[in-house]
Amino acid sequence: MNYRHAYHAGNFADVHKHAALALILEHLKRKDAPFAYMDSHAGIGAYDLASVQAEKTGEWQGGIAKVMAAANPPEELAPFLDVVHRLNPDGGLRHYPGSPMIAALLARPADRLALCELHPEDCAQLRARFAADRRVGVHHRDGYDGVKALLPPPERRGLVLIDPPFEVRDEFERMRKGLVQAMKRWPTGLYALWYPIKARAAIDRFHADLAMLGLPKTLAADIWIRGGDAPDRLNGCGLVLINPPWKLDEALGRLMPWLATTLGEADASSRLDWIVAEKS
Repeated sequence: MNYRHAYHAGNFADVHKHAALALILEHLKRKDAPFAYMDSHAGIGAYDLASVQAEKTGEWQGGIAKVMAAANPPEELAPFLDVVHRLNPDGGLRHYPGSPMIAALLARPADRLALCELHPEDCAQLRARFAADRRVGVHHRDGYDGVKALLPPPERRGLVLIDPPFEVRDEFERMRKGLVQAMKRWPTGLYALWYPIKARAAIDRFHADLAMLGLPKTLAADIWIRGGDAPDRLNGCGLVLINPPWKLDEALGRLMPWLATTLGEADASSRLDWIVAEKS
């Protein structure tokens, strides 16, 4: 409840998550049938990079600012960059999209969004932002409770983004349990689980725990912006994708190394691994 994403909006971890999110949504749009999108920890939807909070940390300068200044971005970045440009029609870089805004701008008229946010002030801002959009439902509730209450959706396909702030020590375990509950209700859904990377051993344990759950095909896409393994600072971030769309792994295989190189230091790296391989 103390976490406010406005301090961190547009940082390297946001860019990694949101570039992948936009790419996933574009893959879902390749089929005509509508899809559902659920966001477990939605925030306020979009952020002002000139706000007091954003200026206090300046984290966006090491994230979206680097991407916008980079030459020859890969075509896999285009859906994300299109959303950023739509929020900044006069050029420059003042406004940054959160995951709800990315989903709303990329979704089609028949697609539907369910956004969960527990912080009362942030939820009120989120509700006001999307008040005129009939596709969007905003829910003032804990994201893990929302996963249990709102799944399965009426649509037969879609994406659930589980993106907690990692304020508590057992967040990886809470995420694992939340995924188990969600998969019981909607086993054919696509799930994206975002996490920060400090010590690699914690991520390897998390991946190993997921591999024991009997999941369908499951892919991990991680980047490190620096080498080393300092557990007291944010060294990278990752996404675990359950039921990823066909050929998404190939697209992420082109996107992740570019993001690591663009956002990171000289020893930055990326990793794309199947936690659970697709059955042949």
